[in-house]
Amino acid sequence: MYEWQQQIQSMVDEMDACIKHHHDEALTLRKLSDKLGYSEFYTTRKFREISGLRLRDYLRRRKLAFALKEVRDSERSLLDIALDYGFSSHEAFTRAFKDAYGVTPSAYRKAPKPVVLRTKINPFDRYFLGLGEIGMIKSEDDVKIYFVTIPAHKFLHIKNYESNGYWDFWQKQALIPGQDYETVCGLLDSIKGKLDDTGGSEANCGSGQIMAYMNDPKGRLCDWGIPRTECWGVRLPTDYRGEVPPGMYLADIPEGEYVVFEHGPFDYEQENRTVEEKIEQAMASFDYDASGCRLDTTPGRPMYFYYDPNQYFKYIRPVSRTKG
Repeated sequence: MYEWQQQIQSMVDEMDACIKHHHDEALTLRKLSDKLGYSEFYTTRKFREISGLRLRDYLRRRKLAFALKEVRDSERSLLDIALDYGFSSHEAFTRAFKDAYGVTPSAYRKAPKPVVLRTKINPFDRYFLGLGEIGMIKSEDDVKIYFVTIPAHKFLHIKNYESNGYWDFWQKQALIPGQDYETVCGLLDSIKGKLDDTGGSEANCGSGQIMAYMNDPKGRLCDWGIPRTECWGVRLPTDYRGEVPPGMYLADIPEGEYVVFEHGPFDYEQENRTVEEKIEQAMASFDYDASGCRLDTTPGRPMYFYYDPNQYFKYIRPVSRTKG
């Protein structure tokens, strides 16, 4: 039933890998459709049917997203960057860049500002499609629990007072103009200096974007009776002075102690639900009193949720000490 979603997902993954390694010769429609075993016409038709995007438009915007980060973060010449990402000349690159972001590459390099990048699409997601995990559990890693002190930083984010969980959060955000997943994640992906950015170009997987639950008297009561607001954003250095996009908030987070519940790498399709249950069980059974601390419910303190199946699944909860 979902064969074509899987096929398009494999093509999307292939395109990202080729862009990252500058393998333009593998990014032709013929090569991509041949790899799937279908005609070029049928491949492009199914891509648009499933993603809502024309294949060439998606590929062009993804190349520009990768190129923008090089313009922003490197000192390489604009011509070299243009050629690496398949543009025939400096002028062609400049036209495409300005059409997409409203600013030329040279002007953007001098004064980077938040712009909406084309994040990677994920047409085949077992959980989004309601398929759940396959159930072939391979990992027997236990949940690690440890304390950390996180230095002061800023948190640039959107928030939703009504949502309850990741999927519900984005469904509700989609109803707010300019606050949908693609726009928000595209904006955050373009911001320079994110503390958790490992160079990726998709949301919640290398680009420094994380879910957070902010202690907030105006928020919903969570399962353990604490009012909180669900947020999505990026951590930034305390000296960040960049532009705050419309509809976003910039919070000052002081240095504080946190308890971390972390599971290591896992197979998303086979283990996601099981790993989530392990984490939830560990958090529910953790004895704060025995550890000499309590969950800190001070307004403004965040609980961060880091999620990357290739690295970890972890919650970072704020605590305060009750004894020495």
